[in-house]
Amino acid sequence: MLKPRLALLLYSSLFFVIATPHAQAQTDEAKYWGKDVTSSMDHPFIKRFTGSWLTGYSNVEWDISKFPTSNLIGKDKKFQDVVTLEGKQTRILYLAPRGKMPVEVFRNYQQALLSAGVKMRWVCETQCSALYWAWRDMNEPNKGMQWAEGSIYTPTSSRYSHSSALSPDKGMMLVGSIKRGDQETQVLLYTSVAAFESTGLSQTYIHIAEPKPMPTNQVEVDVKALQISLREEGKVTLKGLFFDTGKANIKEESKAQLDEIAKLLQAQPSRQFFIVGHTDNVGNFDANQTLSQQRAQAVVNALLAAPYRINASRLVAKGNANLAPVASNTEEAGRARNRRVELVEQ
Repeated sequence: MLKPRLALLLYSSLFFVIATPHAQAQTDEAKYWGKDVTSSMDHPFIKRFTGSWLTGYSNVEWDISKFPTSNLIGKDKKFQDVVTLEGKQTRILYLAPRGKMPVEVFRNYQQALLSAGVKMRWVCETQCSALYWAWRDMNEPNKGMQWAEGSIYTPTSSRYSHSSALSPDKGMMLVGSIKRGDQETQVLLYTSVAAFESTGLSQTYIHIAEPKPMPTNQVEVDVKALQISLREEGKVTLKGLFFDTGKANIKEESKAQLDEIAKLLQAQPSRQFFIVGHTDNVGNFDANQTLSQQRAQAVVNALLAAPYRINASRLVAKGNANLAPVASNTEEAGRARNRRVELVEQ
């Protein structure tokens, strides 16, 4: 039989060995818990769930994103109805206080949005995993995010990175819009278990897209560059042409590019060209075909009209939808490159 003092010593040592890792985890968690991402803030449009921690943040003055406008998923596991949004993009990820379930957090955000006048496009409250994966594939929500220091800890001392907080577990999603002056701001909200059930935490991801014209006059477009590309490749991408999202109206900031195209055509009056419109692969093919044809025709019409007055026999508009991509459509950067108008020698 062990002496009482020795038994107490052994018991205390054993307790120390077992308890130390958990105690250390609690210390590490306390060190970082509640410290928001550096230089981050709530969006003025909607505040955080009480007691939440802002652990992921991105605020870009101008970028392109896509929001689903319905919860319909096609056989390709992609959203069938999508809108492309250009302008200021704010993305925030929060961790709710421990013990708060996703449904409670989601309901509070939903009520706040409705009270602010947000019109709901659609809401998914159960069995939303297919929507989650389609959204992840389309928008890459973690891309470009800044993350808080530390880790997400579980009550059993396991830990996960903040970038792993998004999960399909008990996920709930909504998309809505609100008129703010002449602009329509779009909101996507997604709440779920944070990382895994073992964390005992809920996360909420908010993406707010505010329409804003792209800064222009940042790229020089000149006739010499057009000539070189035509000589070497037989075609040239007209990067200085801009359209409203989903429309074929040429925007005013396209004038500099139109001026240079006209100079090229006027300097070589015997040559004939196709004006070819291209889209990415998002949405219905027939709609993309129509849009690409309309945009190509809009460019032709602009060049035939004053002040350019190019001979109509020299230009033919063609729409090519998404049949000739120059980059992968799996990422937004590639899709942006695929949305283009080209000048192709006949």
